[in-house]
Amino acid sequence: MKNFNTHDLRLDTINNRGHLNTEKLNPKSKGLDKLSTESLVTLFNQEDKIPQESVERAKLSITNAIEAIYARVKKGGRLFYLGAGTSGRLGVLDAAECPPTFCCPPDLVNGLIAGGSDAMHRSSEYLEDNEEDGKLELIKYKFSSLDSLIGITAGGTTPYVIGALKYALDVNGLAIALACVSTDEAILPCTLDIRLETGPELLSGSTRLKAGTATKMTLNIISTALMIRLGKVYSNMMVDLSATNFKLIDRSLRILETLAKIDREKGIEVLRQASGSVKLALLISISKLDPESSIKLLEHHDGNLRSALDSIGCCIDES
Repeated sequence: MKNFNTHDLRLDTINNRGHLNTEKLNPKSKGLDKLSTESLVTLFNQEDKIPQESVERAKLSITNAIEAIYARVKKGGRLFYLGAGTSGRLGVLDAAECPPTFCCPPDLVNGLIAGGSDAMHRSSEYLEDNEEDGKLELIKYKFSSLDSLIGITAGGTTPYVIGALKYALDVNGLAIALACVSTDEAILPCTLDIRLETGPELLSGSTRLKAGTATKMTLNIISTALMIRLGKVYSNMMVDLSATNFKLIDRSLRILETLAKIDREKGIEVLRQASGSVKLALLISISKLDPESSIKLLEHHDGNLRSALDSIGCCIDES
């Protein structure tokens, strides 16, 4: 941990954040340390309904963010999540899960956290206090006007995130703020504003709880909806999948059984022809085209399986 020199500590350098709902005391959890284990579990379970409600209230701003990100990604842009502490870790987690889930390029969705990869495993909250660091992080990744940034800050006051949002605006990128307090409590520089008002935590100030839950739900929605818009899903199946281990081979074969109506033995054969690509294997199986023609057809339709099949008059029985 960084050495903190208390001799340099001055009251005028410390902003009072007591007005933020994420920092206030929760009246429901007075005497928290005296509750039985069962009572603790019950109380946490009751409070964990609030994140879902907060995401529901923010659905219009989340929708607008997805559409704006998609428009830029279609032009070659990338998506960046950026935050410190819990907020940063949640962004890194969601970004890391996109390539194996959707077979997307590893640099399409990026998770940046104050302190870098070490901060995923060790406390790094002291690194959030410099606006310049957020800006420099985006410069390092050559963030441009095509790119989208989601700056994640539960309390809406993290300098590292604010600096990055300002820089994104400066270069005409898409700057999306995601916070768990109202705009009255904390104003953030941004193009679009997502507010997940989760209220005071049961453990005062511990935003890894309700605020973290609401943030993870929202990032899940944003990245999954983006990939659906990009044609990486057919019906409710992740067809843009590469069969690279036993679990994924089994899932791939089940998808082929369901959509292409072929048995597992035939599925293995077609997966070999498609070099493990489920989407390509589906197109080969249903269209009866050879692999090379199927590849060209998919490319012509930007990788969208439904669009490719529709163009040649083929359809899948989804029942």
